[in-house]
Amino acid sequence: MFPGRSPEIVTRVFADVEAMFTGKYLDYQPIDTPYHDLDHTLQVTMCFVRMLAGRDRAGIEPKIAPRQFELGVAAALLHDTGYLKLRSDQGGTGAKYTFTHVLRSCAVASSYLPTVGVALEELDGVLGAIRCTNATTNIRRLHFQHPIEGLVGCAVATADFLGQMSPSNYLDELPLLFAEFEESDNFAGVPPQQRLYRSVDELIAKTPHFWRTSVLPKLDNELLGLYRFLAEPYPDGPNPYIDAINRNIELIVAEAQRRQANKSSNLPLAN
Repeated sequence: MFPGRSPEIVTRVFADVEAMFTGKYLDYQPIDTPYHDLDHTLQVTMCFVRMLAGRDRAGIEPKIAPRQFELGVAAALLHDTGYLKLRSDQGGTGAKYTFTHVLRSCAVASSYLPTVGVALEELDGVLGAIRCTNATTNIRRLHFQHPIEGLVGCAVATADFLGQMSPSNYLDELPLLFAEFEESDNFAGVPPQQRLYRSVDELIAKTPHFWRTSVLPKLDNELLGLYRFLAEPYPDGPNPYIDAINRNIELIVAEAQRRQANKSSNLPLAN
């Protein structure tokens, strides 16, 4: 996107985030969440880069400046650092922080980014982008100093959804995601009847509805439809991320039906 520019901050943040997630940075333990791991962070970051590269190729105005792009990459790389634990934290996994991980990620970014040359006025935009990844946040209520910062935040949030739902092993990952939900609910003392998902079966059964009625409308509206820039070629070519998610949803629907059929076949016979 930016020929001749040295991506020094991107290279540094990438190396440091990898060190954080592998337990080689300051006092952080290696990441121990089964679903929100380093692979997830890299999938999100790659999706973000491809999306903004597609927007750049499409010639859309206003253009994203190199520095704004680099800060967006930093936000993508740091967006789940709130799941990290310090070495003194010996209870459970980082999944217990699910409800607060966005705030914790902002805290990590706030303390870390100034050490690599991010100015305080730039930091606000990065923190805003991380806040955009909170699935319950109304992004229209977030304040950004510049409209392009809001666009970058929407791109990070879009990549967070697509980066995790498009891999071919997404169905296999859902039990790991449920384990994180269960641990966070237990840690927060959420009563069983108030939990969003009470079993792996329920998570699998509800995922297609979640995609169609929650994620897609959010992508199209709050998140500005930026996923369309992933089309190859833009605007009418196939979208590899959306196509992959649709394939995964078909597999998940079939798996939910299989599990329901197994339950039904195991019901005791009526007298």
